[in-house]
Amino acid sequence: MILSDTSADKSLPSNSHHHHDDSAHPHHHDEESMRRLVNRLSRIEGHVRGIKTMVQENRPCPEVLVQVAAVRGALDRVARIILDEHLTQCIGRAAKEGNIDTEIEELKAALDRFLP
Repeated sequence: MILSDTSADKSLPSNSHHHHDDSAHPHHHDEESMRRLVNRLSRIEGHVRGIKTMVQENRPCPEVLVQVAAVRGALDRVARIILDEHLTQCIGRAAKEGNIDTEIEELKAALDRFLP
């Protein structure tokens, strides 16, 4: 049940929406990058369902914890990819458009909620 980045990609809707206030600027991300992220999140979703099954089957706690750690690591990798793309695409665009201060404030607010 370990997550793998090499698992087959599934056909997923390409009309994913960001839960972000679009009044500041629209988010337009590379379609291929978005597809990869959605696929990663789908694998994580399946992995979480597998953990739920493990708990329902009364599997040993150490086995369950190993799988929880795998999901946590996978979510951290997704967050890192999103942050990297935000820094290169959104912050870069804001710098060109002259609204970098607003974009940095939004990023700081998001990081305050994201980081422990």
